[in-house]
Amino acid sequence: MNFDEFLKLTSKVKNIPLPAESSHFKMVPAFRRSLMEKQKEAIKKAKKAGVLALFYPGINNDTKLVLILRKTYKGVHSAQVAFPGGKLEDQDSSLAAAALRETFEEVGVSINTIEIIRKLSQVYIPPSNFYVQPFLGITRQTPNFMKQEDEVEAIIEIDLQHFLDDRALITQEVKTSYSVEAKVPAFKLNEHIVWGATAMMLSEIKDLLKQYM
Repeated sequence: MNFDEFLKLTSKVKNIPLPAESSHFKMVPAFRRSLMEKQKEAIKKAKKAGVLALFYPGINNDTKLVLILRKTYKGVHSAQVAFPGGKLEDQDSSLAAAALRETFEEVGVSINTIEIIRKLSQVYIPPSNFYVQPFLGITRQTPNFMKQEDEVEAIIEIDLQHFLDDRALITQEVKTSYSVEAKVPAFKLNEHIVWGATAMMLSEIKDLLKQYM
């Protein structure tokens, strides 16, 4: 899909109801579904973060989505694929502001070039105790990405059609915070395995866009 067509699509999805849990559950392993029912109290005390699903035109005007591969470190999200974004800081006026600031810091896209289309459904991440607010956004120019060297291992540019293709959905055995190894639903995008909270958010975006395709 070229970017001009994608812009028309985003105008249609601005105000429609979100699929929310019906989309999230597609990417949630069985052992976590039972935990989701018990996390309402934990959410009240969770740290807050904002992330951005940023779509943009590629060099041939095809529609792209940017993800990042995090550095390997001693933490629960080490070496995982994620959206640009991060923790709400004191200087941030809102979760949207946090998502925009972190996107600039992590991948170098100027805040002034980004238009936020809408909020998506929040996702709670038990291992790190974050309640994450995702946003769907666009930039109308092809970015000149610059990664944050101390936090980002790689910038991953995903073709929209590849992301929307059901063949990108797989089941993968991974190491989790709940058990040593478990089979989980995941996306395979540009040879990267995307699972957990990021996959849940991607699932909602996919279902949202496909309503008008």
